[in-house]
Amino acid sequence: MSRTNFENLRVYKLSEQLADEIWQIVLRWDGFARDTVGKQIVRCADSVGANIAEGTGRHDFQDNRRFVKIARGSLNETQHFLRRAFKRKLLTPADVKKIKPLVDSLGPQLSSYWKSIGRDHENK
Repeated sequence: MSRTNFENLRVYKLSEQLADEIWQIVLRWDGFARDTVGKQIVRCADSVGANIAEGTGRHDFQDNRRFVKIARGSLNETQHFLRRAFKRKLLTPADVKKIKPLVDSLGPQLSSYWKSIGRDHENK
């Protein structure tokens, strides 16, 4: 498969890294935890990158920005479920150590990416 534009974005690569880390963690959980909070957290973490990808496929920079906003919402939802998982003692300190820097970095990178979209168009 050839690379597409979104696969080269740092913000997209970071979203993949977060989603993959979460996937590995959720696989260790028991059936009930995986079936409830696990499925939700995997879906919303995967949604961050999916929305970045979908936005880059749009021909209109406003549409791309809209999808980045949706990705930001998915990141917030991911944070919510991470908080639930932590409170329910599903995350180990090592899990938190891996995931926290990714989440902390992804929010500002999404904001920067959003600001960069359409910049050339706005300066014309």
